[in-house]
Amino acid sequence: MLQRNRFFSILEYHFSFIMRVLVAGGAGFIGSYLCDALLRRGNEVICVDNFLTSTPQNVAHLQGNSAFQMIEHDIRKPLAVDGKIDSIYNLACPASPIDYQNLPVETLETSAIGTGNLLHLSREKNAIFLHASTSEVYGDPLEHPQKESYFGNVNCIGVRSCYDEGKRYAESLIIHFSRQFSVKIKIVRIFNTYGPRMRKHDGRVISNFITQALANEPLALYGDGYQTRSFCYVSDMVDGILKMMDMKNFSGPVNLGNPEEISIRSLAKHVIEYTSSRSEIHTLPSSEDDPKVRRPDITLASKKLGFSPDVSLENGLKLTIKWFTNNED
Repeated sequence: MLQRNRFFSILEYHFSFIMRVLVAGGAGFIGSYLCDALLRRGNEVICVDNFLTSTPQNVAHLQGNSAFQMIEHDIRKPLAVDGKIDSIYNLACPASPIDYQNLPVETLETSAIGTGNLLHLSREKNAIFLHASTSEVYGDPLEHPQKESYFGNVNCIGVRSCYDEGKRYAESLIIHFSRQFSVKIKIVRIFNTYGPRMRKHDGRVISNFITQALANEPLALYGDGYQTRSFCYVSDMVDGILKMMDMKNFSGPVNLGNPEEISIRSLAKHVIEYTSSRSEIHTLPSSEDDPKVRRPDITLASKKLGFSPDVSLENGLKLTIKWFTNNED
């Protein structure tokens, strides 16, 4: 009997050190890779998603893992979870222009009400709260590259404002929640991210270009194409998110992205080349409030987190094109 009790005491001691993590938006593009990485670390992962703009296919490969739990839930409603939670990652929100412009109220409410509900859960469970904010908080920036100290240039009633202002509000809510209730928080500002598992028609420029190029259709270029972006491969982004959660005594906000800057016109030419496509570039009117430049200053992330993206745009695009080619259905 003593040996049996000792065995269960050791077992309980062991499992007390297993981290139990909740990922809101865990079936989304970046969220699903984060779930993968957390499970590889030996964590128990609770994935929460309402599948509004995500797909169960992104986490289908995890369903047989006993350390993985899927909860279909809209975080705009309070969430009750039994047992301990050590950390919460909030990646829940429509993130592509086509989604948040079609779902503006849902987008705003997810950033406001949804973030608030998760913060209350974090307070209840004494869990560290990491929020995935966005480079969109800088709007159409007048400072280039963008540092965390820049307050941004956002049209608060424009068609993109549901996402931009929603994320700005969420950051303010998180900071004040931490100040008032001493919840441990972390904020990362995610710049354009790409890779396998992107939806074909999600409105993001890389997925649009690849889908059009593989079909030998014209690549739709909005505006003159000389607006710039900086694209970070998904594995580098997840690495940065994990490093932020691991870093003690640093709450951010901190920029995460790849500072390699490219014009959208040049990106289109690269996609045509890498897909051996017969597509041509078709110019359309520019989108409202479309930022003219976008490049992260990652000095802070490099200094505090040791963050440095490894995957070049060429290699990342080729990996992404390969995935799109093999998943044409």
